[in-house]
Amino acid sequence: MVNNFEAKLKEYAHLLVEVGMNVQPGQTPRIAASVECAPLARLCVEAALDRGARDVVVEWSDDFVTRQRYLKADQAVFSEMPEYVKGKFQWFLDTQCPSLAIVGSDPEMLKGVEPERIQTWQRTSAPFTRPYLDVISAGRIQWTIGAHPTRAWAEKVFPDKKGEEAVDALWEAIFSVCRITGDGKAVERWQAHVEATARRAKLLNEYHFRSLRYTNSLGTDLTIRLPEGHVWMGGAEETPAGVPFVANMPTEEIFTAPCWDGVDGRVYASLPLALNGNLVKGFYMDFEGGKIVNVHAEEGEAFLRNSVTMDEGSSYLGEVALVPYDSPINNTGILFYNTLFDENASCHLAYGSAYPTCVKGGEEMDEQAQKAAGLNQSMNHVDFMIGTADLSIVGTTYDGREIPVFVEGNFAF
Repeated sequence: MVNNFEAKLKEYAHLLVEVGMNVQPGQTPRIAASVECAPLARLCVEAALDRGARDVVVEWSDDFVTRQRYLKADQAVFSEMPEYVKGKFQWFLDTQCPSLAIVGSDPEMLKGVEPERIQTWQRTSAPFTRPYLDVISAGRIQWTIGAHPTRAWAEKVFPDKKGEEAVDALWEAIFSVCRITGDGKAVERWQAHVEATARRAKLLNEYHFRSLRYTNSLGTDLTIRLPEGHVWMGGAEETPAGVPFVANMPTEEIFTAPCWDGVDGRVYASLPLALNGNLVKGFYMDFEGGKIVNVHAEEGEAFLRNSVTMDEGSSYLGEVALVPYDSPINNTGILFYNTLFDENASCHLAYGSAYPTCVKGGEEMDEQAQKAAGLNQSMNHVDFMIGTADLSIVGTTYDGREIPVFVEGNFAF
């Protein structure tokens, strides 16, 4: 059993509600969680109501049910969006519900499912869920992501352990990287971390790079052009109403958007990607004029190909994120098989949609103006990890200066 578990779990719940979502009095937050994540979800409900939430809406899911649906449901249902689901997401949008997602699914939950079924459902559901998700990605309402171990996930991370032993080990890791000790001071520790991250983001913004070039011994040689009005972000964000929130718990990244048509070269993934309930391993992508023109994976290539072709924007990048190799998460030596953690252990990119806030005034632009400003648009947003111990990133400024950004996997400044 994890030492002082109940105190740590309660501290984590308060951190997610008070710093992550930063629920304000009168708001109605939405919490999405698997039934196996109920202990943390319940504490988050209590914390939100104690903080003055008007109500809390909890959306429960179940890995077993989800898998059975994909395996056995009539093929036609994946092309039909039920009216009640449409209405639900419209209500979330109308109510401006802050969002907390508690992740913990089996990384291989959908192994053996036909990739086309997954892609069909994503294409069917995206037009109805996207308006609410667009409001979230634009930072108009608070949102965050946390985690709760499940047995299947824990045993994947710790294959030498079984059952509760594996779950306890994963809890210990999550508490550690989220700065949870059980002393009730995680909020203060996070405030200091957010301030330190913001200082480094400010320095990157002052450099105002035109492009970044990535190289390492895996074979990565990729040049990414940045929009002229790009903004580096990290730590906390802020809604238009001035409410700060932290989108990921944990987070170690500083990120911005690339020019959708300004990426050329090859990039190798440094870690497996948990994608739609399947694992993609040993893969690389080739880019020309911003577009992914070729992908290859040692395992899970069909799922990767379907993902990068889900819509036109899925074939272009939407995010570039910097994370030092010497980060608290990477230093655990644990491969989490979960993007929330693995993306914060490694420099990463994301294909699909860009965050409008990554360009000056982007959240006020329509889609056409965002595209003209360099921001990619898609129903997709998938992070994949590229950081290594020998990663080099060199930034080129508009006046032609070349400045080391990463040397041997870590920030050069």
